[in-house]
Amino acid sequence: VKMAAVLERSFIEICGFERETLPRFREITVNPGLNALPGGVKYPDSAGGFHYEESGKLLSITSNRCIHWSTSGDTVQLVEQSLDTNLLNNAVKLKITHCPLLPGGVHIQETLNNVIILIVTNQTVHRLVLPHPTRMYRSELVTELQMQSIFTDVGKLSLQDPAHSAVIPSPVGQTAGPTASAAWLSHQGEAHYALASPAGGILVITLPPHDTQGSMTVLELKRSSVMQRLAGWMPTAIRGEQSPGDLALSLAVRELEDDTFIFALCQDHKLRMWSFRDQVCLMETDMLEYMPACRGVKGSPGQGHRLRLAFSPSTGLCLAVYLAVPSRGQFTVLQLVATDNNRYSLDHISSLFATQETLVDFALTSTDIWGLWLDDTNQTVVKYINFEHSTAGQWNQVFVQPAPEEEVHIGADQDPRETYLDMLFSPLRFTASAIVKALQIYRRGTERIADLPWETLKKEVTVAVENELQSSVTEFEFSQEEYRQLQVEFWSKFYACCLQYQEALATPLGLLLNPHTHMVCLLKKGFVSFLLPCFAVDHLYLSFDEYLFSEEETPVTEDPEVSRDVLQLVQCLRLVSDAVPGDMAYEMEKALEHLQSPERAAEMVLENLLANDNENVIEDIQNKLQDIRNPVSAMAALIREMDLETDSEPRGEGPLTTGLSVRISLSQLYGSSVAVAVICQAVCQMAMTRVLFCRDLLILQQLYLRLGDNVFLAGGDQLLQLQQDLIPRSSHLLSSYYLLKQISQSLATAVPLDIMYVHTHPPMLYRYYRWPNNPGFQFPECLMGNCQYTQLQEYVRLIGPWCQVNVGSCRFMLGQCYLANGEGQKALQCFQEAATEVEKEEFLLRLTGAEEEEVTAASRLQYYNKVTMD
Repeated sequence: VKMAAVLERSFIEICGFERETLPRFREITVNPGLNALPGGVKYPDSAGGFHYEESGKLLSITSNRCIHWSTSGDTVQLVEQSLDTNLLNNAVKLKITHCPLLPGGVHIQETLNNVIILIVTNQTVHRLVLPHPTRMYRSELVTELQMQSIFTDVGKLSLQDPAHSAVIPSPVGQTAGPTASAAWLSHQGEAHYALASPAGGILVITLPPHDTQGSMTVLELKRSSVMQRLAGWMPTAIRGEQSPGDLALSLAVRELEDDTFIFALCQDHKLRMWSFRDQVCLMETDMLEYMPACRGVKGSPGQGHRLRLAFSPSTGLCLAVYLAVPSRGQFTVLQLVATDNNRYSLDHISSLFATQETLVDFALTSTDIWGLWLDDTNQTVVKYINFEHSTAGQWNQVFVQPAPEEEVHIGADQDPRETYLDMLFSPLRFTASAIVKALQIYRRGTERIADLPWETLKKEVTVAVENELQSSVTEFEFSQEEYRQLQVEFWSKFYACCLQYQEALATPLGLLLNPHTHMVCLLKKGFVSFLLPCFAVDHLYLSFDEYLFSEEETPVTEDPEVSRDVLQLVQCLRLVSDAVPGDMAYEMEKALEHLQSPERAAEMVLENLLANDNENVIEDIQNKLQDIRNPVSAMAALIREMDLETDSEPRGEGPLTTGLSVRISLSQLYGSSVAVAVICQAVCQMAMTRVLFCRDLLILQQLYLRLGDNVFLAGGDQLLQLQQDLIPRSSHLLSSYYLLKQISQSLATAVPLDIMYVHTHPPMLYRYYRWPNNPGFQFPECLMGNCQYTQLQEYVRLIGPWCQVNVGSCRFMLGQCYLANGEGQKALQCFQEAATEVEKEEFLLRLTGAEEEEVTAASRLQYYNKVTMD
């Protein structure tokens, strides 16, 4: 319950790109036979998506499944993605020659048998009719690890067939395309495209149902409510009634009962609602009435206004209008209310002031607004707010992934090449696409780089940069330092090239919210990232200072006094974090890698800070410490939240008590390579954050030791508790999270599973695996299936000094490593040690409970030793 509180406070962005794979798009070109419109109007890139109705249903074939798309120029990329199953042939790139796509010009709907994609360009409309997944796989119980995407047979479609595409009619002399669009399927299967005419008004183009004969029809909606169904086309100029203020900047559509309402947010700042059935304007509202201090805005035409709809059974239809007024953008949320005689009005729910950044996209749910911006430095900003119950209009935070570091710190004992390779090929930083694009530049673009395994790509990058370095060398002799400087120079150039491409691929284009699963995705130019709820400690450590002012923002304890102390303590940790220089951060990291004492390393960092405190940071921290009444309780609360030990006892209904079909589905939940990448990167991100948190906490605790009783206002034995309990626990946590960080940053590769059965003594393995109480039962099996043996050896090495749990499991894994490396004698010794440890643990477990009084671990061990000696 305590952790659940923070899950509604903040989110963290986790990138969803798979490191080893480049997206494979099948490229299809449609040529409508049109010339490009004169003037060369360039639409901005855009992105959006669609979630299946049953994406939140566990046993559904469309569980956790969606389609996302992005547009750039005359090309649209469509990708179907599942978090549960790998989808084959799931990406298509559709190029419509000389016809740039409108921003937001892709609209997707599902029917019982089909998925229909409606596309709008500046000159044409198109319809793609694809099979529904439930028609491709009719079995309710799907157990395949992979299945075909709905795009599998898209190449067989006749995309230029008149039944599925049409040219947008335009008046003589008009050289501009529509400015906005909305599209929908009627209950009868007709495809409707509502287009904002550049002369004002709305065109609605209708294609007959895809399985019937018929021809396109065109309808024009004008303010005068004089509508005319046209067999041909009559230029607007002949009929008059042109009004630039009518120009729709954003369109949205909603079917309600037996009518379809088209909402248009126009250049004159007015919101109009049209009945498509009756072809009349039912409502017109001046949105500036909801904006205070709008002087000077009314006379100028609107630019960048946006409109979104959300429907729920409880609230009905809600509208969110974004007015892009310079320097004071505003969201206004309204509810559509029906009155008598087919008349409608809008009830004002709330007005929310937006930040000053440039709005890229926003999304509306029945409770929240999610916004995506770019700030003045081109950094992504994402926030969300509950539009009915927000506290003082404050937006909630989303911690977006920062761009990779522009400069790489290289320690005096570090190899520049290895350091840069580690930065380029670690998770969370660079996509394979960015690295491949940079490599293509270095190869002078002589050949197209096909899919390369991650390790092979690493070797290709090394060769390319080293060749570049060698070709520039004219002298025959170098000092070691001169060659090192050359390495830094050439590797930094390649790194800068990767940075440039990664920045372009990370350009944010849109938000995608799934109302069925509450999953939020950030759509970028080159990949998709996922916004996941933030845990309590990470929320506190990452929050901006303005969010750390209220005890309500402290979800780690219900005690208001402890909450206040926790906030003060976190602010001190933030000061410590800012004060630690790069070289000292590196020294601390190196100490952990070399299994040195974390406490001693933290003390060394503190000594450095004290010796170089030119800006009086330590004094600022000491002043803040005076405000913490009970630091020991605050530290204990934070340490408790970071403890990864969990209760392993099953609670309630679980896989073992449910039916076979549910158990199979649960085994596939988040089983796709995309989901694995997201989960791994989420673990890595959490571990990286908490390594820094524990590091800063340990440094701050060392400062407390130096200051002594002077800063323990509550008195008592707090200093002793800090020394004997909190510092050792913080040190242990730092080592644990450092281990987790190192393992999660390592590349996983498949290991032959039969190796242990071919070379290992079977009875020993059987004894190991049959032990029902072995805590390491699943862990080694998982690691051995997915990790390189060098990683397992590193894992065992890193936990050696401080972890005495599951020693048998560790010895067994180490034996596997030796076995794979051909060191049979060492392997046999490890396996014997593993068997002894398992036997000992099993014996001690049996002994527990054999006597009525509680037996301590020490007495059980003593008794075991006596029995075995005898």
